[in-house]
Formats: sequence, C-alpha cells, structure tokens
Amino acid sequence: MSALDELLEDLTSGDEERAEGAVQPLTELGEQAISSLLDLTRSPQVDSRWWAIRALAQSPLCRTEWLVPFLENDPAPEVRQCAALGLAVKADESAIQPLIKSLSDADSMVGSLAMTALVRIGSAAVPSLIETVKQDRQSARILALRALAGIKDHRAIPIMMKVMSEDSSLLQHWAQEGLERLGLDMIYIKPE
Repeated sequence: MSALDELLEDLTSGDEERAEGAVQPLTELGEQAISSLLDLTRSPQVDSRWWAIRALAQSPLCRTEWLVPFLENDPAPEVRQCAALGLAVKADESAIQPLIKSLSDADSMVGSLAMTALVRIGSAAVPSLIETVKQDRQSARILALRALAGIKDHRAIPIMMKVMSEDSSLLQHWAQEGLERLGLDMIYIKPE
C-alpha cells in the first residue's frame, strides 16, 4: 500500500484523530493527492466527503470552483459548512455570489460561516451584501449586516442608517455596531 493510500485510509477511517492526522501529510503530497481527494468528494458517505473537502481546503493548490458546488448543492449541512469554512480560508472574490446565497441556507451554521468568508473577502463583497440587506429574508439580512459591520466599508452607511428605523432589534443592533465601527458613534432615540 502506498503512502497516499494509507493516508486516504486514515482520512476515511471514521476515527477523527486519525483523519485529522492525515490532513497535513495529504496537503504536503500536493498534486499527487488532489485527484484522489477530488474522487473522494463524490463518495456517498457524508463523512468521507467532509474529510476530503477539509483536506482539499487546506491545500494551497485548492481551487474555489472545487468547493463551491458543495456549498451550493451538498445535501449534508456539515459538508456545506466545511465548504464555507474552506472558502473563508481562500477568500476568493469569485465565491461572493454562492456565499451570498448561503446566507439563507436552512442550516444557520452554514450561513454564519458564509458570513465569515464574506468578511474575509472584504470590500469586494460590499455591493452584494448591501443588496441582501435591502431585499432578502430576515436571517440573511442580519448576517449581511454583521458582515458589513465586520468589513467596515463606508458604502454601507446609508443602508445601516435606513435599517435603524426598522422594528427588528437584531437588524438595529448590527446596523449600530457597523456604524460604531465606522466611527459614527451616535445615540439613537425613537420618537414617542
């Protein structure tokens, strides 16, 4: 059995410690491991797909387009979470739209991890995040505002100001947080 085969066996062993121990050596194998890891992402076993994506995401050779399909389409929330986490590491602008879509994922952890990835991408994500705050469902709007607060881009000031007049305390909180991070500390009082 080759070193690659042994590492892949460890990765899919079902033993978390063995699997985690295989990730770094697989990454170090570079191009030699990529094809086998990509094959493993097509496994019917959720755990195998998760570990394959975990190992791919750590590789400097990983391409955004390898992770996006799992973020968008995998039926297992844990696999979508792993893909979102991998995209946060890559911080590639080409992932903005899939990450924006994932703010509305049925699994709240996927949405939170997508938000983290968008913050890591930074100012390139601001226009899409502003659009999300304007028209998406409430949970996505909250995550988009959190991302805007984290990015600290002045283009978000008008939408943050607008949200301050809405009845949602979570939206108001993240809008206020964003404004404060931008140095616009204000006291907001609703007229009686």
